[in-house]
Amino acid sequence: PEETVTSSFASFIHAVQPKHLSKTVCHRSKRMILDSIGVGLVGSTTHVFDIALQYCRLYSSVAVSSVYGKPGVKLSPTLAAFTNGVATHSMDFDDTWHPATHPSGAVLPALLAASQMLPPGAKPNGMDFLLAFNVGLEVQGRLMHFSTEAHNIPKRFHPPSVVGTMGSAAATAKLLSLSTAQCAHALGIAASLAGAPMANAATQAKPLHIGNATRLGFEAALLAARGMEANPLILDDIAGCSGFSAFYGVYHPKPLSTPGDHHEFLLEKQDIAFKRFPAHLGMHWVVDAALSVRNLFINYAGSFSPSLIRTIMLKIPVSKYINRPFPSSEHQARHSFQFNACTALLDGEVGLSSFTESSIHRQELRELLDKVVVEHPEDNVANFDKMYGEVALLLQSGDVLTGKCDTFYGHWRKPLSKESLLKKFRSNASHVLPEERIETIITMVDNLENLSDSSQL
Repeated sequence: PEETVTSSFASFIHAVQPKHLSKTVCHRSKRMILDSIGVGLVGSTTHVFDIALQYCRLYSSVAVSSVYGKPGVKLSPTLAAFTNGVATHSMDFDDTWHPATHPSGAVLPALLAASQMLPPGAKPNGMDFLLAFNVGLEVQGRLMHFSTEAHNIPKRFHPPSVVGTMGSAAATAKLLSLSTAQCAHALGIAASLAGAPMANAATQAKPLHIGNATRLGFEAALLAARGMEANPLILDDIAGCSGFSAFYGVYHPKPLSTPGDHHEFLLEKQDIAFKRFPAHLGMHWVVDAALSVRNLFINYAGSFSPSLIRTIMLKIPVSKYINRPFPSSEHQARHSFQFNACTALLDGEVGLSSFTESSIHRQELRELLDKVVVEHPEDNVANFDKMYGEVALLLQSGDVLTGKCDTFYGHWRKPLSKESLLKKFRSNASHVLPEERIETIITMVDNLENLSDSSQL
């Protein structure tokens, strides 16, 4: 039969082998796995995680899979994936790719849960795990490249709820060694389970998007393994009958070639962005710009004195859901250009404690927020590869000080060093794990390709 886009993806998932992973891809994906585990561990301390865990414990009939930050607590595999996915995105601290999505949180929890689900003697080794993880990343990346809409900050669907669900299905299908036909059906089933609206950004419901993506993709693979079928053209552009194209107004799918002796993964060409503090990725530009102008201000005035500032000018892209002048909750604050710029100016940093209720409602912070004026320059587009953040302080004296950032530290153009990534992981994991367990995880991930049983992770 003639090859279709959908069949090409299924063939790739089924046929790709560990030998196709380059040293660069292995290195980058292990950094992603380590960071995602750390983010999930600290995320297990949040209120929204507690809500998700309480819900899932109502349905834990086959409790075999572990939960982040809760020693001794186990859930059924798909609910463990859901709960850990919620933890990963509960603080908006997880990695981000381009085109924009959060790739690790939609895939890793499903693979961790599935590894524990499989019986002794059928456990995947570390290299199998690493390959499945990269299959999940690759499918997400390829699908996003089908539409130019995906390159910009989203307006309709939250990307990980769309491509993340497909990536989870692909990754789990690979880990479970499904046939080519079953892989195609897993993608088709996952498409019917995907999608969440951007209106729930900056609310407690947003972490559910990651939790559902990893859980529902996992369930799609399990259903396909048991014989459920779906449209075999789900990724193709069929006139008059939307498949995956329903999520995009512009959609031009291309086949994914079956790997021969070599396959160049997208992660080879495009590194990942790791966040230094728990907030929407766009905030990292304005924070670095604010820290830069803060240093100029201290050199100018001798100390940071808000009373000397008349106006704070932010030059940012147009993006409605992250333009929040006076956020009133932690989730709104994580999605506010104004809050993050003013917090960086006031405190000289943005971190976990910046999003507590007491920090958000400080009078001195409110006074700074009252001075903010926003501009949207035409050249500052809502695109994580092209945008910039600029913070200008118009002083009472008439002087103007300006800080600008076009590539923050942690962006794929300016990756975190190994030392910075490990520092972030240790800090996050220390909220729930003792030091010796933290170091064990670091060593295990660093040597993942040599691990005989990935369920140990």
